[in-house]
Amino acid sequence: QVQLVESGGGLVQAGGSLRLSCAASTTIFSVNAMGWYRQAPGKQRELVAVIARGGITNYADSVKGRFTISRDNAKNTMYLQMNSLKPEDTAVYYCEASFAGTDYWGQGTQVTVSS
Repeated sequence: QVQLVESGGGLVQAGGSLRLSCAASTTIFSVNAMGWYRQAPGKQRELVAVIARGGITNYADSVKGRFTISRDNAKNTMYLQMNSLKPEDTAVYYCEASFAGTDYWGQGTQVTVSS
């Protein structure tokens, strides 16, 4: 019923930037919170950033000051601006949102940062 599609991943050099997008198939205006997660090889999925309906954001310590999460309700899209990328940021990044008490996940987009 709800589809989330990530885009914007790719291969970048350390210190570079990427902007990830998460497009929802329905309005996100009423969604209390949406977030970005990532999963690197050999690691469990971890929270990267969350943005609540009221604009409150929360970031993992490892990305604080480098990543910025935002949402455009009119476009039903969430973004993750990633600057000063490091090799340890390499992972599959996933979009997550809750609708009517059910969590929905995108298929993920690969981000690879080379030294």
